[in-house]
Amino acid sequence: MPSETIGVIADRYATALFELADSSGSLDQVAGDLKTLQAMLRESADLRRVVDSPVLSREQQGAAISAVAKAAGFSELTSKFLGLAAKNRRLFTLSGVIASYLGRLAARRGEKSATVASAVALTPAQQDALTTALKAAFGGNVAVDVKVDPSLLGGLVVQVGSRMVDSSLKTKLQHLKLAMKGVG
Repeated sequence: MPSETIGVIADRYATALFELADSSGSLDQVAGDLKTLQAMLRESADLRRVVDSPVLSREQQGAAISAVAKAAGFSELTSKFLGLAAKNRRLFTLSGVIASYLGRLAARRGEKSATVASAVALTPAQQDALTTALKAAFGGNVAVDVKVDPSLLGGLVVQVGSRMVDSSLKTKLQHLKLAMKGVG
């Protein structure tokens, strides 16, 4: 399926989930569930395979995602949503749904979303310092999503909206390599 189509499907599901969460007063609870699920998807290759597998039946995917939701202690709304996504064979859109939902929530609150990739996991103190620096640089509230990408070797890649700051060692080495080619 083309990525544009996946994005449209994910946005529709996120809109429906957002409206249900808004009407039931559980925007933050669902957002917490989705952030937990996002972290689980990042960390577990097995979970990603279950979510992305076209080979598994609706029932198998539903049972697996239901077990994950129960073990994680997700709210009833989030659990039902995941069950519906499994029933409709739409679990493969979860990453897009999560991003769209969290983006809508940030927009509602007047927050900007920042994605930060680092070579190693940041300590809570480093995350707080980074959040404070981003708030000062961009003004207002900034919701920070931190990912670990060992291929960066060191440093950070920060993206807020269409602006990106890449201070990773990987990029610096690539620039040095290009510069060295020009000299030789």
